[in-house]
Parts: sequence; structure tokens; C-alpha cells
Amino acid sequence: MPHVVILMGSKSDEEKVSPCAEILQSLGITYTFTVSSAHRTPERTEELVRSYEAQGARVFICAAGMAAHLAGAVAARTTRPVIGIPVSGGGLAGMDALFSTVQMPPGFPVATVALDKAGARNAAWLAAQILAVADPELDRKIAAARAKMREDVAKAGEEISRKYGA
Repeated sequence: MPHVVILMGSKSDEEKVSPCAEILQSLGITYTFTVSSAHRTPERTEELVRSYEAQGARVFICAAGMAAHLAGAVAARTTRPVIGIPVSGGGLAGMDALFSTVQMPPGFPVATVALDKAGARNAAWLAAQILAVADPELDRKIAAARAKMREDVAKAGEEISRKYGA
């Protein structure tokens, strides 16, 4: 049973979305990762949501570009948390996807993160935090990962200071 379901609107989004899967895997969170389009395969999207929800999925992460209706289509079909990753791709450099993902009607929220790889990473961290509310061990893993991030920044600061004589 996957705890997190990652859906992307097109296979071409894989490079931008795959960091999400990498972080979930590093935290030991079960997930599934597939393609479904709100426009080209609405029936598939609906069936995937129903099937994974019945299997116990707790969070849905949806990545899409341009019209970016995938997260909204999923939010309309589940009461589980939905996280949207806007993907750049078209003439508007991702702004169209960002606006489409963030503008949801009341009662059907989508927690929207940043564009592309940064958004994919934060979608994974946000999903982990949602799951950690009921999982103290996962909460400890997140805290340890953040401590490592702080250490890495401190080390980088020391290296730069030494390099430039500060």
C-alpha cells in the first residue's frame, strides 16, 4: 500500500518530478509514481484516485504544466491532502501552471509548492510532514534530515569564509 501517490500529467515531466520520489524513498515512505492526465485520461485519473484511496493512500502529489488541472481534478475526487507541483513548459514559463494549481475553489484545496524540481522536493517534504503527524519515527527522520541540512550550510559557510579570508 503506498502512503503517497505521485501523479504527473506527462512522462516528459519525469525529470522535474523525480526528486520527489527520491526524497520519499530516502525517508522510507512508500509511494507509487505514474502518469495520468486530467484532460487526456480523466477516467484513468478518477480510477487511480479511487483505487489508491481504497488501498489506504494518505497523500496525493500531482505535477502538471500549462493548464495544470491534474491537482484540482484529484482534489475533486478525494478528501485526502493534495499537493500540487506546477511544472514549467509552454510559453508562460510555468506561470500558467502556478496560477492553475494555486487557484482552487473553497472546499477543494491544493497545497501548492514551487515550480519544477524545487517544488518536487518540497512536495515530498510536505507529504512527509503530513504523515509524520501520526508517525513519531518519521518525525524523527525529518528532524535529523533538517539537522544535516543545517550542518551542511554551516560547513559551506566555513569553506567560503576560509576561501575568501573572512
